[in-house]
Amino acid sequence: MADASYPEFEQHRRFLTALAYRMLGSLADAQDIVQDAFLRWHGSAPAEVASPRAWLGTTVTRLCLDLMKSARARRENYVGQWLPEPVIAPPAAADAAQAAEERIDSPVALMLAMERLSPLERAVFILHDLFDFEFREIAGAIDRSEAACRQLLVRARNHVGDTERRYDVDATEAARVVTAFFAATSSGDASALRNLLADAARLHGDGGGKRPATLNVIHGADKIGRFFAGILQKPDARPVQVWSGPLRINGLPGFVSLDPFGTLQAIALELENGRIVAIYSMRNPDKLAGAEAFLHHADA
Repeated sequence: MADASYPEFEQHRRFLTALAYRMLGSLADAQDIVQDAFLRWHGSAPAEVASPRAWLGTTVTRLCLDLMKSARARRENYVGQWLPEPVIAPPAAADAAQAAEERIDSPVALMLAMERLSPLERAVFILHDLFDFEFREIAGAIDRSEAACRQLLVRARNHVGDTERRYDVDATEAARVVTAFFAATSSGDASALRNLLADAARLHGDGGGKRPATLNVIHGADKIGRFFAGILQKPDARPVQVWSGPLRINGLPGFVSLDPFGTLQAIALELENGRIVAIYSMRNPDKLAGAEAFLHHADA
């Protein structure tokens, strides 16, 4: 019976990883949670479970809530801005029509908005609005009444707003903007960069206190342009020549590169109407496992 349960669990693995990633913002932690859920599934009586998806979703949600109790304390002491661990994929791997349960990544703006939610609000919002769980199932997962779950969802939606929408960009246009952004920032061309940015663009940086990064969000195209130009004016800075080419990072156009000082980074770009409205620079080495594999020389 246990052996027969493995293929059934595998049918739900991507959904469970996507659920845990949205709850935690860490792909590594999400994968650990899913493995723990598998062990519990393996030790249960799967043949007696009426809805494996609901059972597994409930198990993963509860495991995430337990982990979030300790993670929240660590997050409060986080140095600088927090960004989710990037989910990196080749451009061809992105499919706008792919079901939410098959997309492990999640828009960075939505992940940041969900940071404002309490753990229970986050769980209800994710289960109901992102994965179509019924209130009856959610109530059982978080040990609250259906009425309480409805109230939690209302509060969560008020905080999140419309950040869950995806701005799907034509692959050719995405590659053009990513390549132009890399060229402008790697050469310190503030004017070229300014032409790519919306006036109210934002720059978010996450070094986790382990790598240099902006401690606060930088607002405005002019300030962002001066920031990147200023990096190359520092001693020992070198033009960037090692990068990945265009990728998809949390569903957004982006790339992986070494900065002018040789620091590994993943950068995601949020686009609207052909302009960059947000830049997410992820530089905490604890969140970049495997990112280096995407690198190659810019001339290659």
